[in-house]
Amino acid sequence: MTQGGAARRTVLGAAVLAAGTGITGLTAGTASAADDRSDSGHGDGGYRDLPVPLVIGHRGASGYRPEHTLGSYQLALDLGADVIEQDLVPTKDGHLVCRHENEIGGTTDVADHPEFASRRTTKTVDGVSVTGWFTEDFTLAELKTLRAKERIPAVRQRNTLYDGRWAVPTFEEVLRWANREGRLRDKRIWLHVETKHPTYFRGLGLGLEEPLAKLLRRYGRDGRDAAVFLQSFEPSSIQRLSRLVSAPRVVLLSAAGTRPWDFEVAKDPRTVADLVKPEGLKWIAGFAQGIGPTLDLIVPRDAAGKLGTPTTLVRDAHAKGLVLHPYTARNENSFLPAEYRKGTDPAAYGDAFGAFKKYFELGIDGIFTDNPDTGLLAAEAFRPGRGVNR
Repeated sequence: MTQGGAARRTVLGAAVLAAGTGITGLTAGTASAADDRSDSGHGDGGYRDLPVPLVIGHRGASGYRPEHTLGSYQLALDLGADVIEQDLVPTKDGHLVCRHENEIGGTTDVADHPEFASRRTTKTVDGVSVTGWFTEDFTLAELKTLRAKERIPAVRQRNTLYDGRWAVPTFEEVLRWANREGRLRDKRIWLHVETKHPTYFRGLGLGLEEPLAKLLRRYGRDGRDAAVFLQSFEPSSIQRLSRLVSAPRVVLLSAAGTRPWDFEVAKDPRTVADLVKPEGLKWIAGFAQGIGPTLDLIVPRDAAGKLGTPTTLVRDAHAKGLVLHPYTARNENSFLPAEYRKGTDPAAYGDAFGAFKKYFELGIDGIFTDNPDTGLLAAEAFRPGRGVNR
């Protein structure tokens, strides 16, 4: 099933104004019987029926609203994003909340709360020393007294207008929101859900996969054709999830010379460079349906920041039956390859459409972007039945 862009253009203006290791067999999912707790909406096709190239709202529409807020998710949906991303971390009392990191000093107003001043601390997370406030030190009730704010105000000063408007959402709240929107729009609202630092949290007794699977079953998103992708930078987390639910799964891949943290802990010598080779991709295909590589694994950048010669990753992954959802496309100069930058202001928009075109021409199946509207307009020319400048 393909989707054109006309409907998205119709709602765009109004939306901007109004928005606020061993692998076992897969386990069949069981949908919830309650209508308000189901992946409702028209159609029940799996991920292969989604449009290609797919546009994934990275942390929502984080180019325009503070990330991982219901406001950011709502705007991404209103702008027409095909899939909307959530990153999950736990609270002290075991609730899953949506934050890109467990350190929340940069994305909430916790520093303005004197009652939490003593909770500021330094921890080692995946081998990196981090100082700040951490979700695992707060109960959900305490976390709910905080308000979200823009993570990179120097680049996205306009987004600071929305500081304080939204709380930190729980993943359960997001599931309810998505199912409610699905009924209103008579369509399935697709989510892309990441387990953050799963080995670290399991070491604290706050494993992510079991509570995530429980919520997916409760809300009818645990089946093979469920409208959700499950993703992680740690392959063992995806393996664990494959034994708990049947929903499609994606292994995220960072820079070539890095090793997933679970590999570090397990003394597995493989690096990402090994995983993107045909043998590594074959291994991933044994428990996942896709990969989410950094864009540099598809087209490396040179010392000047310009794009070099594309790798064979797209072809090699497709040969193993894997889809590719690379990350992250953004409009601002500071994030774009050098040849697509305009002017000298790092916060100004560059030729984002040119960059999208380059990546789409290589045959990727989808892309994470902070700017879903830009991504969708660029994607139209590459979707079946659509033409350039149509």
